[in-house]
Amino acid sequence: MDQLSRLISILTLLKSKRIVTATELADRYEVSVRTIYRDIRKLETAGVPIITLEGRGYTLMEGYQVAPVQFTEKQANALITAQHLANQSKDASFKKEFNEAMIKIKSVFRTSIQEKSELLNDKIVVFDTKQESIASNILSEIQLAITNFNYVEINYKKINDSNISFRKIEPCAMYSTDNKWILIAWCHLRKDMRAFRIDRIQHFKILHDTFEDRKFSFQDYYKSHVYEKK
Repeated sequence: MDQLSRLISILTLLKSKRIVTATELADRYEVSVRTIYRDIRKLETAGVPIITLEGRGYTLMEGYQVAPVQFTEKQANALITAQHLANQSKDASFKKEFNEAMIKIKSVFRTSIQEKSELLNDKIVVFDTKQESIASNILSEIQLAITNFNYVEINYKKINDSNISFRKIEPCAMYSTDNKWILIAWCHLRKDMRAFRIDRIQHFKILHDTFEDRKFSFQDYYKSHVYEKK
């Protein structure tokens, strides 16, 4: 059983109002107690209110309820497939946020759907034939800057260029191509919209200052700009 399936199973046990110990969980899933400690911390990070009862074990906070959402088997399968695709992303922050979201989503699957989704999970493989190993860990932060209209300062390195340039930008939108995320932003240095590969941003800082919504449109952007790889 992989970690995500184990986390969902632990949450299901806790939802049943049981008090479970780390040793009991370790024996159940054939892992170490240290691994169970990490699993509990992972669930807590995802927002699950787990209470530690000294000398007794773990339980859920009284009154905690998972949203009453029901998924069909096809919808659950689509989410499992999306998770495999998401885990091919080169951005660590995106994978982390997506997998933590899936912990919450899977916790509301009916038992039969959950069992089938775990079965399907073991029967899907996504091969990545791209050899480029450049990765990033800022996608989730950049997305917040887009939706909250925050200025961002970046140090940027173009492809095949050893120079690093400082830019103050207004992040407007993003798209993905060839498993790479491209940020479209108004660049104050160039006084125009520019496309930046997120994995080539060397350093970034989201500012508290906000900018006016430029009402960005992909259709208008592609009419006036020709995308060049950076």
